[in-house]
Amino acid sequence: MYRQIIALILVLVCTQLQSQIQKQALDYLDVFELEYANNPQISPDGKLVVYQRTGFDIMTDKKTNQLWLISVDGKINKKLTSRDASESQATWSPSGDRIAFTSSSKHGSEIYVYWMDGGQIAKITQLEKSPSNLAWSPDEKHIAFTMTVPAKAPVIVKGIKKPKGAKWAETPRITDRLKHEADGQGYIDPGFSQIFVVPSNGGTARQLSSGDYQHRSSLSWTPNSASLLFSANRSENWEYDFRNSEVYSIDVQSKKTTALTDRNGPDYSPVVSPDGKKIAYLSYEDKVQAYQIRQLHIMDIDGSNKRLLSKDLDRSVSGIAWDQNSASIYFSYDDKGNTKVATIDTKGNIQKIIDNLGGTSLGRPYAGGSYSVSTNGTIAFTYSTPAHPAEVSIFKKGSRASYQITDLNSDLLDYRELGKVEEVWYTSSFDQRDIQGWIVYPPGYDKTKKYPMMVENHGGPILNYGDRFSTEIQLYAAKGYVVFYPNPRGSTSYGEEFGNLLYNNYPGQDYNDVMDGVNELIKMGVAHEDQLYVTGGSAGGIMTAWMIGKNNRFEAAVVAKPVMNWISKTLVADNYYGYANSRYPGQPWENFEGYWKFSPISLVGNVQTPTMVMVGMNDLRTPPSEAKQLYHALKLRKIETVLVEIPGASHGIARRPSQLITKVAHTIAWFDQYRNQKK
Repeated sequence: MYRQIIALILVLVCTQLQSQIQKQALDYLDVFELEYANNPQISPDGKLVVYQRTGFDIMTDKKTNQLWLISVDGKINKKLTSRDASESQATWSPSGDRIAFTSSSKHGSEIYVYWMDGGQIAKITQLEKSPSNLAWSPDEKHIAFTMTVPAKAPVIVKGIKKPKGAKWAETPRITDRLKHEADGQGYIDPGFSQIFVVPSNGGTARQLSSGDYQHRSSLSWTPNSASLLFSANRSENWEYDFRNSEVYSIDVQSKKTTALTDRNGPDYSPVVSPDGKKIAYLSYEDKVQAYQIRQLHIMDIDGSNKRLLSKDLDRSVSGIAWDQNSASIYFSYDDKGNTKVATIDTKGNIQKIIDNLGGTSLGRPYAGGSYSVSTNGTIAFTYSTPAHPAEVSIFKKGSRASYQITDLNSDLLDYRELGKVEEVWYTSSFDQRDIQGWIVYPPGYDKTKKYPMMVENHGGPILNYGDRFSTEIQLYAAKGYVVFYPNPRGSTSYGEEFGNLLYNNYPGQDYNDVMDGVNELIKMGVAHEDQLYVTGGSAGGIMTAWMIGKNNRFEAAVVAKPVMNWISKTLVADNYYGYANSRYPGQPWENFEGYWKFSPISLVGNVQTPTMVMVGMNDLRTPPSEAKQLYHALKLRKIETVLVEIPGASHGIARRPSQLITKVAHTIAWFDQYRNQKK
């Protein structure tokens, strides 16, 4: 009895102390304290997981990536190496005795090997460029990888030489390539990605593939270690036939390359079955439209007997992996804003086994995450909910539920009150479709009080938001805003027909879907007509600009990195070659009226809403000239506006922690000006 009384007193004291802890709302500098797990790779025997632990350095304003090793019961959790360097791409050897990984330093990126029995580390390469797509041979003698081999840029003028010691201007940069720049990367140095193998104990890397083609795919060995499977576009017209690719086999000794597929569309991500008899791969027949779902196919090892497995699943398939018995295939897919892992047998029967894969996109609640499978069917995966970023979780074959083995953010989030996330469904006024969205309430929400409501439109538009952790949206809620983020038509995870409703119709009735959601929240009493605000980036910036051009219901708007003019955007952006016919019929000069019809700048004469325009100064996807068209037009019309240009930021405007803080803080400051006027 005495012990029971003492125990009861201790419980009461702990409860009282806990109640005295005042949880704070998430604040800007907390961004630097967040961490997440990525790329969890489970050992072949299913006992250990090596994962990438990603955090942020407040002094350098950059990500930090280090490899950690954890047991599936969570009792062992330690840094893999003692090196203070960026580490990634961990890959177990087939026997589980070694881990290959890449590490970057000021001298470049190399392949390293870690021995499990003694903890020794060795750098096994000395490469000119960074390696990717590491893959152990089944006999463990080699590691395959891909790497860019530099090429020479074209030279037009020859023979002009400056005098010795003269300081002339730099020579011109010349290109004749279709794709010569990429957002976030800038100018792409000439060269082609090739396939290599290197001895797993170190030595000279040997190039297998050849030709002026890009070989950037994942790699899969045949069980006899004699051949590699990969995907590439090796057609004569590969630059312009950019959506197409085939699955190839390459003999490691002779370097003979054999095409195993031949269809109009991408065939990619080949994975050989453990018995060496079949190849699983992703593909779709290219119909040249806005959205096309990736489907799972299998074929015999020689390329014969091709079959579509996932014909009964109207969702895009990703991340395929065979089970050890070669009888079924694991894969991931998005369904209604949530990422799943499932299995499918060779007859097409599907069984969903895991929910809530994700958490590796901290900014906004996009899909993401990854998983791996051991030989006994144990799965390690990145698990996320709206309450936390990605943690490593384990699912054991035959069990009913998964369990979490890392806890990277309790040191922060146990002392922060996050906004509650609530799912909402409503009906489209246009065609009575069911539309999904989410509401995030401010911490300490009191339904008897009146709060401003912010619409946050997602990018893409062929993407989806979901019930996932989002730093940006939680920060908005922490500043006292109800946040509504919907998945209007055109969003993925609702099937190909739903995603393709924007084909030659964008922006279209997705506008109605968003406004129907606003009206639903007003009906619920969550939002109020005189306290509406709207923002979004990329395609979300397009939608925001479209919305304020269509109505004057919002007190203020923040239009981030938008497309304002499809004609100018299409011919200036880094992906300029990919829009004609898949978004709108023809090229801009062939369909001027069509491109203009869907350009938000065509509605700028209607805008009365005070609008902040925001863009990264290095944005190559929606170039700053697009944002300036809106800003300049509003200035000429004397509409309240301001232009925020973020130095060093590409289209991933919030890629660095300080940039994420800048984006959110400026959005809140702009809205608060007009929110305070209502008080």
